[in-house]
Amino acid sequence: MKLKGFLIVFVSFVLTTSLLYIVGYMFTIPPLMFHHQYTNTSNGFFISTGSLLPIIIGLVISFAAEKIYLYKQR
Repeated sequence: MKLKGFLIVFVSFVLTTSLLYIVGYMFTIPPLMFHHQYTNTSNGFFISTGSLLPIIIGLVISFAAEKIYLYKQR
């Protein structure tokens, strides 16, 4: 039973996050696009990352999916 609950949470997270990133790239929506930049210069390095909004939304959706799954199990 615990494996099925884990799979539901994990799959809902991965599908939601992937779908949001794909939609962001298809329709050029910057808050849904991931951008990574790494620059190494003689003075140091510069790291930049993109939007984490799809990951946050994916976590919320997976949390809700877990609660719905547990509610239906009772």
